[in-house]
Amino acid sequence: MSPSKTSGQIHSTKGNVKETVGSTFGAHGMEHRGREEHAAGKTEYNAARAKGYAEGTKDRAVGAKDSIVGAVSGDKSQQTSGNVQRREGEAQQDFNRKI
Repeated sequence: MSPSKTSGQIHSTKGNVKETVGSTFGAHGMEHRGREEHAAGKTEYNAARAKGYAEGTKDRAVGAKDSIVGAVSGDKSQQTSGNVQRREGEAQQDFNRKI
């Protein structure tokens, strides 16, 4: 199964809740499991973000190549679609960039 930002956030939040409840009521096992689930969720979220960034990089590079080939060959359609794909790749990179 590929990593998911949504699933990662859910597990991270559930882990925080379990950790807090465990800490509040002295349930050290629950606290420990919550800490582990939070870490696993955070790891999944970061993996999904890295995957999205890599996909954006690929789209950006392929789009730039298509745009250049279209410009050199005079194929305006290829140049335009390449520019669109490059911009979409840039947007995907921005969306998945670590803040």
